[in-house]
Amino acid sequence: MPSANGHGPERAILYARVSTDEQARSGYSLAQQLEALRGHAACEGYEVIEEIQDPGQSGASLERPGMDRVRDLVAAGGVAVVLAQDRDRFAREPAYIYLLREEFAHHGCALKALNDRGDDSPEGQLADGILDQIARFERLKIAERSRRGKLRKVREGKVIAPRTPRYGFKLNAARDGYEIDEEEMEVVRRIFHMVGVEGRTPGSLAKTLEQQGVPTPRGARRWDRSFFRECILDDVYMPHSFEEVRTVVSAEAAARLDPGKRYGLWWFNRRGVKVRQVSEPGPDGRRYRKTYRWHRKPKEEWIAVPVPDSGIPRELVDAARAVVKSNRKPARAGRRFWELTGGVASCGGCEKTCAPPTARRPRRDASTPTITTAAPSATDTARRPAPTPSGRGQRLWRSWFEKGSPPS
Repeated sequence: MPSANGHGPERAILYARVSTDEQARSGYSLAQQLEALRGHAACEGYEVIEEIQDPGQSGASLERPGMDRVRDLVAAGGVAVVLAQDRDRFAREPAYIYLLREEFAHHGCALKALNDRGDDSPEGQLADGILDQIARFERLKIAERSRRGKLRKVREGKVIAPRTPRYGFKLNAARDGYEIDEEEMEVVRRIFHMVGVEGRTPGSLAKTLEQQGVPTPRGARRWDRSFFRECILDDVYMPHSFEEVRTVVSAEAAARLDPGKRYGLWWFNRRGVKVRQVSEPGPDGRRYRKTYRWHRKPKEEWIAVPVPDSGIPRELVDAARAVVKSNRKPARAGRRFWELTGGVASCGGCEKTCAPPTARRPRRDASTPTITTAAPSATDTARRPAPTPSGRGQRLWRSWFEKGSPPS
């Protein structure tokens, strides 16, 4: 096919995409798409300037490294057509396909797929629009079928196989239930004992386990302090009687249980997540990542699945939870000095709100934090040592509120 200026064949970009990591690793789908596109380009007489792939990228977003490369090449000019095997390879949202078509048309480039059924006429655009809506409907139906399948599985008392099982457990041969991993579960029992009986803090726990060379749950170098709190509050480690379990699981799942045994509870559907693909500029070009926004669902939507008893006494679990719940972080965490929430107290001299300084200025004793008013000036600045959570600081802080004036 001659180019628009009559000096040679039209230049084309071949684009292929798969949405799952499994397809990306096997490479079969990508290879099949590119093979079909090469054959079509040869028949049409196109000059292929580049073959671009997007392995493991969802069509629900345009933030993809391969698609960004396509858009950059089209914007640079000289590209007559971008080819894909199916329209949903460009995107599964009709609005995104329309956006790409208009963007490419601005640079004299066409967006074409091998399954196009129309042309540039209104009737042709209607036919292609119907195909786009069908692709979107298909994506939504796949998600709905997957969700319903998972719900059915957990109501039968089966676990949805995660990437990493709960620490102390392992998946059974069928990958639909938990079994005890004795080596890891012994570490969990020690954690509950050190917290519930000895009153150890997360930092102390981490230091002890690291000194003893105990492997972390995910193979990291150091133990994550937040893991201990999550572990102790997780119902999967708390023993429940048959009567307790029967009230929260389906009749089908309860019928498979032994009334004489105790069970932990693994909860499904406690949290929902919204995933969004984003791209950011980086030192080596654009960086692509997914953002996750988690939200807690109503308790009525949770579904319990019974799992084997961890072997931790109920009294020990209750004692450890009492320690953890009383060990909350202060209002300002993260290596900053202890303080009340900004805006609670005001200066007795200028009556302005007291708050910690936003920037530390050189002073005689740099180790002592200060309290300043909201808009300090040369005449109304109030500087006093900030209290600490124990000892003399607590007494001064209490005195401030009792007397209505800053401590001296």
